[in-house]
Amino acid sequence: MEFSTPATNTRGDGGTSPTVSVVIPTLNEERNLPHVFAKLPANIDEVVLVDGGSKDRTVEVAKELRPDVVVVHQTRTGKGNALACGFAACTGDIIVMIDADGSTDPAEIPLFVQKLTDGADFVKGSRFNHGGHSHDITKLRKLGNDGLNLVVNVLFGTKFTDLCYGYNAFWASVVPVLDLPDVRLPKKTDGTKHWGDGFEIETMINIRAAVDGMKVGEVGSIEHRRIHGETNLNTFRDGFRVLRTIFSEYGRMRRNKRTGERRPGGVIVHQQPGSRAHGLSTTAESLPQVPRQRDEVGAVSTDIKPLS
Repeated sequence: MEFSTPATNTRGDGGTSPTVSVVIPTLNEERNLPHVFAKLPANIDEVVLVDGGSKDRTVEVAKELRPDVVVVHQTRTGKGNALACGFAACTGDIIVMIDADGSTDPAEIPLFVQKLTDGADFVKGSRFNHGGHSHDITKLRKLGNDGLNLVVNVLFGTKFTDLCYGYNAFWASVVPVLDLPDVRLPKKTDGTKHWGDGFEIETMINIRAAVDGMKVGEVGSIEHRRIHGETNLNTFRDGFRVLRTIFSEYGRMRRNKRTGERRPGGVIVHQQPGSRAHGLSTTAESLPQVPRQRDEVGAVSTDIKPLS
């Protein structure tokens, strides 16, 4: 694999540290947002809230808490589609994905950013490595997570300590390499989701980052219990979905090896001066273009147009 000359990421204020965008998928999370927004580091450059059709005041509360929030209305359904829509709307050098229920701690974001600027392409949070912990996981879910983690490490030669945790950060330039379903695709007429639009997104992203040759790092992360509302997680249903994702990604990896298929993009990840550039990336022109408009209160609203 070839490496490029590291590029300098320049902030709007004239500095050379990378700009950071935080993506937060939401669905009826108005009561949790004040806690989540209050813990965001002060130097976050952009917050992208992706709403899945909330019936409460999620969007209004977000705008009240942070007038410059970028509000994106996802194009289909499912967490995977929400994240892909959020990634497409980001303008920062680094993208961080967190949950809106208070389970992931926004105060940990600097740990992820530091790992990236030290040379990683993709950074996973881990509840079971170097100071990580979970206040929420049950013994049954922990057993299932350990088993799925082992399967992935054996099949893909990875060294993950916590597969099923969605607190991740990565350079924005690697998004096309993850090859997520195009946000402009129409919904399926039979009511099913495009593969990658659901909760399988987290496992898919983690595996593809490793398989595509990125330098993957981990940081210890503390998972908290959801503050308000009920989780949509189902131990057995979602466990089998993750297992299906693992074997689907294994088949994809073998097919790509047989055909010699190259990853999308064809250019190199841009990183901080003094760090090594790993993996592949793409230019902004490869990403779906998201119109951005500033509304009357200063928040930015975006709409993603479907493919014609």
